[in-house]
Amino acid sequence: MPDDGAADTKGQIPTNLRLLLVLEEVARAGVPVTPAEVVGSLGLPKPTVHRLFHTAEEEGFLQRDIDGRSYGPGPRLRRLSVNTLSSQRLRTVRLSILNSVVEAMGETCNIAVPDREGMVYLDRIETKWPLRIQLPVGTQVPFHCTASGKMYLSSLNLRYLDRLLAAHALNRHTKMTFTDIKALKAELALTRKRGYSTDNEEFMEGMVAVAVPILDDQGRLVSTLSAHAPLQRHQLSDLTGNVTTLRNAAQQLTELLQS
Repeated sequence: MPDDGAADTKGQIPTNLRLLLVLEEVARAGVPVTPAEVVGSLGLPKPTVHRLFHTAEEEGFLQRDIDGRSYGPGPRLRRLSVNTLSSQRLRTVRLSILNSVVEAMGETCNIAVPDREGMVYLDRIETKWPLRIQLPVGTQVPFHCTASGKMYLSSLNLRYLDRLLAAHALNRHTKMTFTDIKALKAELALTRKRGYSTDNEEFMEGMVAVAVPILDDQGRLVSTLSAHAPLQRHQLSDLTGNVTTLRNAAQQLTELLQS
């Protein structure tokens, strides 16, 4: 077995950078990866990479996927990414963009990020109307019955989507919730085609929502921008009529993320 010194010489990777580069590779892939795939990317010896994966898993930075062989970001790495996105400078600009959307649409807007079991609200600006839906920052909502969640699901590789849906129960929240995988996948195909997602009282009775993606520098979804409203004020068609406003704001957020 090559020792650590040999690995450093061969790969030209300092010892104190190896674990960081492994985490970077896992995050960059966007889907669960195996240690063997990272060996090919970094050129480090196989035993070294397996040892780094084991350490990262034990410390909560990586998490074994449902197939038992591949790994994705663990809870500590996900918290790190959220805390990074929440840095004061970035958040101040994000909230300014969100506020402009709320002013234009007159309804609450959110930025949500995918987590292991659902979407988590990262930022939120409330409508000025007294009638509002209480979903504060930090709230986790399901993938299959929310606009933000369905936007995320529609962005996934189809093979990984099948695995995720097989592992998550499609619990019914209202009579409009998609609980059949075939029907949900048809809805996701439509979402993928038109570039935005909707929630037609699927998560909460009397609430409608629309969401668009925020992308990274490789064109992958990293978060979503959504707006929701009670039916007492708006029909779903009212919100979808504002998709251009949401897309323009999402483009600004994408540029902010990439700057």
